[in-house]
Amino acid sequence: MSEGKTVATAMIGAAALLLSLMPAAHAAQCGNGPGGFETWKREFSAEAQGKGIGQTAISALMQTSYASATINADRSQHSFSLSLEQFLAKRGATTIVARGRSLKQSQAAMFASIEQRYGVPPGPLIAIWGMETGFGSQRGNQNMLSSIATLAYDCRRPEFFTEQLYAALKLVDRGALSGATRGSMHGEVGQTQFMPKNILAYGTGNLDVAANALSSTANFLKANGWRAGAGYQPGEPNFAAIRAWNAAGVYQKAIALMGRQIDGGGGSAAAR
Repeated sequence: MSEGKTVATAMIGAAALLLSLMPAAHAAQCGNGPGGFETWKREFSAEAQGKGIGQTAISALMQTSYASATINADRSQHSFSLSLEQFLAKRGATTIVARGRSLKQSQAAMFASIEQRYGVPPGPLIAIWGMETGFGSQRGNQNMLSSIATLAYDCRRPEFFTEQLYAALKLVDRGALSGATRGSMHGEVGQTQFMPKNILAYGTGNLDVAANALSSTANFLKANGWRAGAGYQPGEPNFAAIRAWNAAGVYQKAIALMGRQIDGGGGSAAAR
């Protein structure tokens, strides 16, 4: 091999190594403020099209706006650091339990059908329903797609919310959601506040309809290990399924306690 060819070969090899160490030029880059959001949307849309997302969803994504309220809420989740007693008081547990017992009776046929199919009793489902939306009265008024797109762009947790955004775009393509769908601060929708990935995996219909939302929630719990007839208090077999629903320990304990009270068991706010 001539000296010229040796030098050329070395230069090609060095260039190849340098390119392999560089990030992909097309990868949408996260940001920590609204300044780069429009550029990120264009880059992400190109990636999404390459992964099979259709034009309906791409158009909806391009119409999203940077959701400052969502970012503020994401940085201010203080209630999960409260004690159990404080958390129960803040979330209105006494009211949830009282109304939950009434709903258990008035909607007995619906809950019996859900329990027969999924093995989940009314108590924890009603507790989640009350905790998440006040039994459907507070489902959020944020643009769902803008919230999730903003969090996928934000550098704090882009991997988690990028997965949620792809799921949301698939649901828009299918017509199950739209660019106008309203939800809570992090993009949760429906009576029990499902994120898009969970809608794809466990949804059983329009989640703004209570029966569908509660069935979907029971479907989620069953898929995450719920065993019919087993206990769901901390340390019991079904508590792990409640943990899968929400990562905050104080939330998990609150659902277990309120669910037991709704189902007719004892317990007070001081229970652990």
